[in-house]
Amino acid sequence: MKTLVLGLGNPILSDDGVGIRVAQELKDSLDPAEVTVTEAGVAGLDFLDLLTPYDKAIIIDAIQTREGKPGQVYRLKPEDFMATQHACSPHDVNFATALELGRRLGILLPQEIVVFAVEVENVTTFNERCTPKVAQTVPVVVDMVMRELNGG
Repeated sequence: MKTLVLGLGNPILSDDGVGIRVAQELKDSLDPAEVTVTEAGVAGLDFLDLLTPYDKAIIIDAIQTREGKPGQVYRLKPEDFMATQHACSPHDVNFATALELGRRLGILLPQEIVVFAVEVENVTTFNERCTPKVAQTVPVVVDMVMRELNGG
């Protein structure tokens, strides 16, 4: 089974880089012949190109919710995002909309997609470090991804 671990975000916007930081921690721990670990700052339709050659994708990204506390981690599936589908233009396509469009166009997407979303505090300040609560979560998410890869 071809598996992708994809850390998303912008590493110079404080907590928005949490997915990138988790991917960087995982790179040295995983056999590249078995698992591809990569980082990206893409969204929308560009996101689909990264997923196409894989059977399983584990995505790590930042999330901000009304009730969440910084450092909380959510394990989500694509269907958890379906209520958020929208597209004002081809440049404004979110995760759920991109996946649905990819399926309708017949793009071969992974059979299994898991998202580890880390509740963040600050995604607007230029800083190459995460806030303390989010930084403390990075090793926790690394462990969660490793358990996911090992079937547990």
